[in-house]
Amino acid sequence: MEQRTRIAPQGPEFSTMICGYWRLMEWGMTAQQLLAFIEQHVELGMTTADHADIYGNYQCEAAFGAAMKLKPALREKMQLVSKCGISTTAAPGNRIGHYVTDKAYIVAQAERSLVNLHTDYLDLLLIHRPDPLMDADDTAEGLIALHQSGKVKHFGVSNFTPAQFQLLQSRLPFALVTNQVEISPIHQPAILDGTLDSCQQERIHPMAWSCLGQGRIFNDAEFQPLRDELQKVAEEIGAQTIDQVIYAWIMRLPSNPLPILGTGKIERVVSAWEALSLNLNRQQWFRIRKAALGYDVP
Repeated sequence: MEQRTRIAPQGPEFSTMICGYWRLMEWGMTAQQLLAFIEQHVELGMTTADHADIYGNYQCEAAFGAAMKLKPALREKMQLVSKCGISTTAAPGNRIGHYVTDKAYIVAQAERSLVNLHTDYLDLLLIHRPDPLMDADDTAEGLIALHQSGKVKHFGVSNFTPAQFQLLQSRLPFALVTNQVEISPIHQPAILDGTLDSCQQERIHPMAWSCLGQGRIFNDAEFQPLRDELQKVAEEIGAQTIDQVIYAWIMRLPSNPLPILGTGKIERVVSAWEALSLNLNRQQWFRIRKAALGYDVP
């Protein structure tokens, strides 16, 4: 599999696997240590980094930006993704978390991400979650303003249904280029509910988050049959770890999802990257599906 992928006909070119920074504040890195990690995965070929304004209680982007500030030229080798549209209780004045997709909020959060990430533009901005109160015209105005200003090159969504995707698309003069959704052997709704079919129809590559089930695949007793099957397939295809088999399973989908990693350990990044050379046949793919769901096809 190619190391780089154009994620949509009118979209940017990203690394085929993406380094996710959701848990950055848990990694305990200094800015210098983080810079070294970024340089290592960029050198490997994993040049795309995934963020969101809310990650780490609104702290992850600034921590990443502090590392990037130590070597500004590194930005030219990377593609930066961020998301907005969720306002959590970590934000002042919020009694409860809520979604917000108003034009003013989207523009303000994108501009805040630019400052925090120490960059002049985002390669991609996603609306983080569907908002029941989204006024598609107002939301679109915010995206258009950011596009016209040059602050954001491309736009997409995250966790949207096909209908929600098409609603926002209908208000925009440019194409949405991806839908970032949860995909793993233990979370398969997007595979059959039309989400990935819609991506394939539009010839866009989805981005896959929580590929390893937030660690549940490795730890929960209920997934022992899945672990056993993953190990069998690993031996058959020459994979070193079951992580690699999971990434290969996701990338076998015809919409060609781009897996997002969630690790700050470079050895795990290197191992995951090697999954690009692995291929599952149809029987192996469905064996993993059955082991995860507990039943065969109808």
